[in-house]
Amino acid sequence: MLSPLIDPRELVAPEARRKLVLIDARSGPGARARYEERHLEGALHVDLDQDLASKPADPARGGRHPLPAPEVFAALLGRLGIGPATRVVVYDDKSGANAASRFWWMLKAASHEDVRVLDGGLEAALAAGIPTGTPGPYLAQRSAYPFASWQRPTADVDEVASAARDPGCLVIDVRDAVRYRGESEPIDPVPGHLPGAINVPFASNLGPDGRFLPPEELARKYRAVLGEREPSDVIVHCGSGVTACHTLLALEHAGLTGARLYVGSWSEWCRSGRPIVKGVSPGGEGS
Repeated sequence: MLSPLIDPRELVAPEARRKLVLIDARSGPGARARYEERHLEGALHVDLDQDLASKPADPARGGRHPLPAPEVFAALLGRLGIGPATRVVVYDDKSGANAASRFWWMLKAASHEDVRVLDGGLEAALAAGIPTGTPGPYLAQRSAYPFASWQRPTADVDEVASAARDPGCLVIDVRDAVRYRGESEPIDPVPGHLPGAINVPFASNLGPDGRFLPPEELARKYRAVLGEREPSDVIVHCGSGVTACHTLLALEHAGLTGARLYVGSWSEWCRSGRPIVKGVSPGGEGS
């Protein structure tokens, strides 16, 4: 199986960057301006809010970053010049923790095989010597990507509620521990976590250098968390279905595929009128 990660040193030579589409997925305020100011040579930009999510009519039904309709994402991929045989590399400036992993997950959910996240993100790429420069050409001649439905497993709010009560299942909240415990909530209106969820912060997937831990180390870590459960018994969530993809990538890097993404995540749950707890649930801190 193709690794979901690529070491930036593999892309230093110009010939290594030919015949691939390089995606800059930095997000947040001023992301487009930061891209235009400096980005890796040939990279095209995608915007989390505009390209990788649909604007929610009500975050209580789907969260802050619901998935766009498949046909909308398929059209975006066509505009980016991405077809089923295209080699794709994506980066952000959060060690893949933000929209790079979300873009990776969405492409995998479109059944695309050759997509990898740049390990260590923009900082590691610059340190490795990948040059900055002008954007690559948009290959607008491509038609929409041929897929009609998301092929990676997801869970809705009712399935998450059921799984959290089932000892044979596991719901992993990947937000920072202070958000999980309800001590701080900088984004959503209500602090805390859903009953029964355990906390394994996505940042624990990384070493001190901002790179993903080796696959064997991640496998040991998550096997200890899962116990006797299979990855298909696991649902992963975060604030709005973005950084959860970082943990889904880490699981795949560890050879543990099949966990489901709760796209609505805490941004949906906390607005839904369902139970909310603070502190640590029994067995709740898994890292």
